[in-house]
Amino acid sequence: MTDPVEHPRTEAEIAAYVDRSAAEAAKFRAEADKAEAEARDAYAKAAVSELAADEKIQARRETEAGDVYHHVYRFNGGVDASTVGKAVTKTTEWHRLDPGCAIEIIFHSPGGAVIDGFALFDHLRWLSSQDHKITTGCTGMAASMAGILMQAGDHRWMSQECWYMIHRAAFAAHGQTFDIEDEVEWVKRIEKRIVDIFVARSNVTAQKIRRNWDRKDWWIDSDQALEYGLVDEIRGAATLTE
Repeated sequence: MTDPVEHPRTEAEIAAYVDRSAAEAAKFRAEADKAEAEARDAYAKAAVSELAADEKIQARRETEAGDVYHHVYRFNGGVDASTVGKAVTKTTEWHRLDPGCAIEIIFHSPGGAVIDGFALFDHLRWLSSQDHKITTGCTGMAASMAGILMQAGDHRWMSQECWYMIHRAAFAAHGQTFDIEDEVEWVKRIEKRIVDIFVARSNVTAQKIRRNWDRKDWWIDSDQALEYGLVDEIRGAATLTE
């Protein structure tokens, strides 16, 4: 049996077929373009999401590497109402947010106001009484009131090339004779408090302190500070080769 002969299509049918084919092709291209655009958008969102995640990870790593995360406070500069206030505020915040956490204060200070310094000293000892282990350290120098503040730590360390300095309290007295006499007597009482702190936290006698600070500054290197019991540890010690 022979195949039936197809009837030839009219030009109108052929034109309609071509139009339908072109429309379907256009539809397929549009769907492909849409799929490609959606893929690009998804990739872009994924890249942004990955970048945001990486940034969060980096931010967390930086936070965890920072002093605040580890409750380390760097006390740089002179001892006065402002610097003491900032140290008290930050350490009080740590006390409230993380009761009993270890707190470290690192001094690099020429000293300053005795009364302001005593306020920080008492605050650090109070924190210690609240189950915080207080570590005090010094780099560069811990001079005058900063040296006294070093003694507020439960554990005290000093860097190898740091210097410790002890001297008598310095005040400027003004007024009439009895005013000056009263202030001198007050300064003597303050100096006794200073000597008592050093004697209580070291193996240095009151006589040795008074003999060495009389009319001069008593500079002590890290090895001497360890020998005298003014610190418990020297950090950063290294053997230098010629």
